[in-house]
Amino acid sequence: MRRMTNKTLRTGAAKVLAAAGLMVIMAAVSGGCQKYEKIEPSTVGESADGSREKTQEGVQGADGEEGAQPVAQSSEMKADVTKETAPEMEARDEVVYINASDVNVRKGPASNAEVVTKLARGTELKRTGYSQSWSKVFYKDQVCYVSSQYLTTAKPAQETAAASGGAVAQAGEIGLDPSWKYADYSKINSGKAVLYKAEGTNRKNKVVCVNAGHGTSGGSSVKTQCHPDGTPKVTGGSTAAGATTAVAVSSGMEFADGTAEAKVTLAMAKILKDKLLARGFDVLMIRESDDVQLDNIARTVLANNRADCHIALHWDSSTSDKGAFYMSVPNIASYRGMEPVASHWQEHHALGDNLIAGLRGVGVKIFSDGKMEMDLTQTSYSTVPSVDIELGDKVSDHSAASLDVLGNGLADGVEMFFAN
Repeated sequence: MRRMTNKTLRTGAAKVLAAAGLMVIMAAVSGGCQKYEKIEPSTVGESADGSREKTQEGVQGADGEEGAQPVAQSSEMKADVTKETAPEMEARDEVVYINASDVNVRKGPASNAEVVTKLARGTELKRTGYSQSWSKVFYKDQVCYVSSQYLTTAKPAQETAAASGGAVAQAGEIGLDPSWKYADYSKINSGKAVLYKAEGTNRKNKVVCVNAGHGTSGGSSVKTQCHPDGTPKVTGGSTAAGATTAVAVSSGMEFADGTAEAKVTLAMAKILKDKLLARGFDVLMIRESDDVQLDNIARTVLANNRADCHIALHWDSSTSDKGAFYMSVPNIASYRGMEPVASHWQEHHALGDNLIAGLRGVGVKIFSDGKMEMDLTQTSYSTVPSVDIELGDKVSDHSAASLDVLGNGLADGVEMFFAN
């Protein structure tokens, strides 16, 4: 029998202790909310720079993770994961608040760590550690983790009538003023928009134009100029590339169950109006009934002159349930060089990106990177931050509960846009 030397015994013992230490570390991260302060190495799939392991396409959660399960990893990939470490955190001792709806609280600093609970906007937590990607917080006397982007040190407005003082003033109807810039390009403009003002202590003095897409009888039989300078469209869409005129207001599509898109956009607009007013924003409602005689140019010019941003609500005509996205400004020099696009297209993108971030934060499925290039009449005439946002397509769930979630995400996005 081979004789064991003292050196061999010491080496073997060291290896056993090292392996045991790694098992303890792994259990500390994956086995539950930690009861201690020290940050130890982690085996989870998110590193300090916020990178994540590959996941299947799915609904995104409030801390940015994909809703589907991680793709199966090879043994080599798994070995690489075990080498990752938890993010280094700055020590903090401060009160923070949840700044979005239904934010995940997790057992570890990773997008695939178990969710302990979901917290509402305004929930107060104590933060003891911070990195750009994750924050360590106390939740019910346990150490847990929340994505840092959904925490703020300033208490956000609550989404209740009480938060806005329970009072809203209808400031009255607003029609198109023919002296306003670009007003003379409109062909249908006898209708009126309605301005509502929040009257609470949290009033933000910002007006959001909420534009329920479609809903203008006779609009599809009238055409208006695509661009103020008369140049042709640079992308296809409901109107082909190369056209110089487009339908003044299309009638929209029908959902798979036969519901008209115009009815759903109107329901969505009313929900969003209430949520924005509760948060202290004033709201310019383009349409509050099945028919308003305002074409796309008139709607845009009203927003230009009476609002701080313009959000047009739509659903796409595809049938793949592809998720939400906004129509971005085409990356074509001639179009981005045309006024008013040249002076405002970056603002349009900032608004769209924040709206998508808000929707993603409440778990709404997002299509691709959240945007699709499109030359739109709305964008071509907008002088305030302005987007057409597609909240799904023909086969998407458009129940009241679903619209409420969408409303929360859009309102979150508006708040993030004006906070930046």
